[in-house]
Amino acid sequence: MLLTTSRLSKVLQLTLAIIKPDAVAHPLMLEALHQRILDNNFLIVRCKDLAWRRQDSEKFYAEHSGRFFYQRLVEFMSSGSMRAYILAREDAIRHWRELMGPTKVFRARYTSPSSIRAQFGLTDTRNTTHGSDSVESAQREISFFFPDFCVGEWMEKEEPSFRSGQLHYDHGKQIHTLSAQS
Repeated sequence: MLLTTSRLSKVLQLTLAIIKPDAVAHPLMLEALHQRILDNNFLIVRCKDLAWRRQDSEKFYAEHSGRFFYQRLVEFMSSGSMRAYILAREDAIRHWRELMGPTKVFRARYTSPSSIRAQFGLTDTRNTTHGSDSVESAQREISFFFPDFCVGEWMEKEEPSFRSGQLHYDHGKQIHTLSAQS
């Protein structure tokens, strides 16, 4: 599918998005969430499926060590496969967080009923998605999940083309790529 983007005036922002094990365990839910990402005008820069060992989960969530939910979160995030994305869009962090909805599923159902967490979340831990909450978090989290990806290099070399060029969505790789200009 060829997508012709209109020239965007603002620089694209990157964010990390994770589809958690509760959703990845259900292929139709995973497919629906992937489609929601596309339907909400996010460009998928990178996408990969992975499974964490407990140590990976402990390292990623170290800032929450000692909090009442830490053990439950660590165990859950290492309980099965997950999918990680690097998403791009103008103001991507804010848009992804709005699409996810509040962390607490009960609150999401009442305040943001069309959000991902309201529609697919089970509990506050099994709430389907994770997203970076700031530019600094996005850079740190992208590096954690995609250690070979350089945010600065992408912003310098690829972002201008993504923002103003023609894009192709590769269904096999489930990412957007730059189209060959004719």
